[in-house]
Amino acid sequence: MKNGYVQVYTGDGKGKTTAALGLTLRAAGHGLRSYIGQFMKGQPYGELEALRNQPLITIEQYGDTRCMRREDVSAEDVARARQGLERAADAMTSGRNEIVVLDEINLAVAWKLIELDVVLRLIEDRPSNVDLVLTGRDADKEIVKIADLVTEMLNIKHPYEEGIAARRGIEY
Repeated sequence: MKNGYVQVYTGDGKGKTTAALGLTLRAAGHGLRSYIGQFMKGQPYGELEALRNQPLITIEQYGDTRCMRREDVSAEDVARARQGLERAADAMTSGRNEIVVLDEINLAVAWKLIELDVVLRLIEDRPSNVDLVLTGRDADKEIVKIADLVTEMLNIKHPYEEGIAARRGIEY
């Protein structure tokens, strides 16, 4: 690719990670390599198994197996997120990948696992041929301002609101 973009998928609606994963699958169909770093996730989500044997997509998680809450952020959570950002930065600058997805990075910034200025510097250092995709709720206005493409997922109606739990294979 000659021209990569900075893409942001944010908002309270469902589909941010799904959109980013769909982008990497489409890219793989055209022979492009992708790296997906999942911040704040350490559970066995379905996408891990589905992509395990996809040679053009690498996916890594930098979270704990517990469900994180803003009030429970630990020093270990911060350390994992920072190490993950280093791995993602390497994946972006290595020349090995045309697409790098930072899944849930927006929320990691909002919850202070990663400093905003570090992410802004990473965006600035992006090679021009790499698409950098940042997902997660609460995208910082500075990230939105410098992005080339921003999509906000808007929640109109969701079964969660009726007390229905997440379904295996659909929500995770």
